[in-house]
Amino acid sequence: MSDHQSQAGYLDPEVLQKIGDLELIAREVVEGLRVGSHRSQLRGFSTEFAHHRQYAPGDALRTLDWRVYGRTDRYYTKLYEAETNFDCHLLMDASASMSYASGKVSKLEYAKFLAASLAYVVLKQRDSVGISIFDSEVRAYQPPRSSMSVILQIEKLLRDIKPVPRTSLAKQLHDVALMMKRRSFVVVISDLLSDVDDILAGLERLRFDGHNVVVLHTLDPYELEFPFQGAWCFEGLESEEPLTTQAERIREDYLTSFNAFVEAIRNGCLACQVDYTTVDTSRALDEVLSEFFHKRQNTLGGPAAGARG
Repeated sequence: MSDHQSQAGYLDPEVLQKIGDLELIAREVVEGLRVGSHRSQLRGFSTEFAHHRQYAPGDALRTLDWRVYGRTDRYYTKLYEAETNFDCHLLMDASASMSYASGKVSKLEYAKFLAASLAYVVLKQRDSVGISIFDSEVRAYQPPRSSMSVILQIEKLLRDIKPVPRTSLAKQLHDVALMMKRRSFVVVISDLLSDVDDILAGLERLRFDGHNVVVLHTLDPYELEFPFQGAWCFEGLESEEPLTTQAERIREDYLTSFNAFVEAIRNGCLACQVDYTTVDTSRALDEVLSEFFHKRQNTLGGPAAGARG
């Protein structure tokens, strides 16, 4: 994929929707990003000891464990979490509010492209990726695997789901946390249209269990900008009562409240060391992912690398 193609909107969400094949979409989005060699960009425990393995020619001498040598008269190398294969869990929100679309691509459809692209990156690193899909409860769970068939499974699981209004996000994240067998890199893809305290409680549970957590706050441009004009009937997507009014009358109050909501989540994520990114579903996938990886590359380096907001 050339830079010219990307700039021309080749990976515009509506164009991707027409391609249809989710694995092909993921490959088209990712191949031009040149992120395959940056293994640490989707890792988060780079300074935590994992286990030993027997020394092999070429291993750095600084990694030798001399205490073990003193006890066993054998050379062993210390391995750290970032040097071992890791699990990535994609947590996808498929609740009713995710079906909203001001254009041709809904938040849920965009989230599907996003999840498939991230899965492709992980699988290209020869690591494992799993997926959980939730609304009012966890509807589907695919344990981590290192096969490209995971991307096809994302398509299948979403096709079989009929979105319902979401209740407690904290409960869904808690339930998913119980399914994870070891510390993982967790990506939450959701519009997070829920109580802020409830959202943060769920994220804190994942962090408490030692997971490295990223939130991709997936929002429609109309939710971000509220460009409506004239009389509209606004329907609550999570079972709220509909409201008929002149859009101009509520725009300022809406934007004030919505921006405060986003800022509260952003600050809450920062406080519990969760990496937060706002995703505008009108943007090309390669642009969004390129910025995401660039941000992670700039925040790597410490034991909570990638967890800073």
